[in-house]
Amino acid sequence: MSERAAVLEQDTDIDHDRRVLILAPTKKDAIITQALLIPAGVPGEICESLSGLIAELEVGAAAVLIAEELVASGGTNPLAEMIANQPPWSDLPVLVLTRPGADSGNVDEALRTLGNVTLLERPLRVATLMSAVQTALRARARQYQIRGHLEERVNSENALRIADQRKDEFLATLGHELRNPLAPMQAGLQLLKLGNLSDPRCVRAVEVMERLLQHLVRLVDDLLEVSRITRGLVEIRKEPVDVNGVLRTAIETSRPLVDANKQELTIDLPPQPLCVSGDQDRLTQVFANLLNNASKYTETGGHIAVSAASVDGWAEVSVRDDGIGIPASRLATVFDMFTQVDRSDRRAQGGLGIGLTLVRSLVSMHGGQVEARSDGPSMGSEFIVRLPEVAARAEAQPYDSRTDRFPPCRILIVDDNHDAAETLGMLLSELGATIDVAHNGPDALRALNTFEPDAMLLDIGMPGMDGYEVSRHVRSSNHNGVLLIALTGWGQHDDRERSKRAGFDHHLVKPPDIDRLRSILVARTASANVADATKRIR
Repeated sequence: MSERAAVLEQDTDIDHDRRVLILAPTKKDAIITQALLIPAGVPGEICESLSGLIAELEVGAAAVLIAEELVASGGTNPLAEMIANQPPWSDLPVLVLTRPGADSGNVDEALRTLGNVTLLERPLRVATLMSAVQTALRARARQYQIRGHLEERVNSENALRIADQRKDEFLATLGHELRNPLAPMQAGLQLLKLGNLSDPRCVRAVEVMERLLQHLVRLVDDLLEVSRITRGLVEIRKEPVDVNGVLRTAIETSRPLVDANKQELTIDLPPQPLCVSGDQDRLTQVFANLLNNASKYTETGGHIAVSAASVDGWAEVSVRDDGIGIPASRLATVFDMFTQVDRSDRRAQGGLGIGLTLVRSLVSMHGGQVEARSDGPSMGSEFIVRLPEVAARAEAQPYDSRTDRFPPCRILIVDDNHDAAETLGMLLSELGATIDVAHNGPDALRALNTFEPDAMLLDIGMPGMDGYEVSRHVRSSNHNGVLLIALTGWGQHDDRERSKRAGFDHHLVKPPDIDRLRSILVARTASANVADATKRIR
């Protein structure tokens, strides 16, 4: 910005956006023109040269009034360049005072290079000049309105971006803070289930607490999951899978809720495999969410029906209920985040309104479609998921079941939360593992030599030496072969990437999925056995 532009920009008494910049053939012409504009309340700024006019344009102007004589070949190049580089909202009016008679080369040059040009032939009537100036000012005012709308939009987008970033940070912190107490609660309940509970009241209490705990874990997972999906951070690992097997697993997952509500569940699956290319865990999540939703909005003793079929190259799954139904006006919005059909209904209090958003996002990531149907309030609902079938049905992978016991292994649990570490240690001991516990980084490193673990379950957010630092020490020591598993309340994509860079083999969130932990250790044990056998053969 020129020195003149900087000075004018500080002058709050001048409305720069309404100025008409005047570059006349003579000083006298410029003064007369400026005087004509004053009664109309139009500020005119006399420019003594083309470079001076360019400097004033940097500050702001509504229009430019320039004489034809000053539009000499090559002489207007700086002005033409500036006009060519206007922002998208701008179309600067340029009023060119022409000499009487035939068109000249200067006029042709102005029309070709200066954009929004109006020709005013001299001698010029005052009314004609004022009419042209007022027209230019009105056009420029509309452009400024567009500029204002664009600036508001940019500001709104920036505010939304900052709010979205803060939301993600809040969700990550919320997930961490909620998962930490959930972990020892879940381990404690599983320990109680492994014990011999003789009092029926205790058995019932454990069942209730376990169901409610699973509900809390699911709410936390869904809340964080929908944030990751909307930011495109969820990876779908596709392979041929049998929809029938996925549905059976989803039904097993939702069965406790259906049974607790004393609802009748009917299942109609085809006898032959129904194969799609998809992620088993994610598809199970889709159908479990739909089943949970159906049970939640269906009265005690109601009916839920699950069916699957091959329809025109699509695997079509229906989850139907005879519950509260959906008004026609809400069918188009039931998949929107934080939307619930009727928040005044007591059954709407058990969720956050994000389950169906997850369903739609995950189905879309599989190249499928999901549709909601209902005949209206109290008429039940039906959700139909369509996924593209794949031809190689024989390649469909069965949904695996895992043994209950852990393989023989030595596990070092490292967590500054004593409750979490000790309850998890007791649970894993009951499942067949040999356990030692440390509550900080230095104790964990000392236990490497005294306990010699096969695997370490490491909390990340420990004070002093955190899990990342412990992992790096392990990887640089003689115990580099220890299986390192991050066990933490931090589960965002960036957290997983950081743990991988620090040397962790796996990243689990609290409370840990015991089946997944078992499968990790089974795979590690099998790999170690193969390595030992290879050494003996050699």
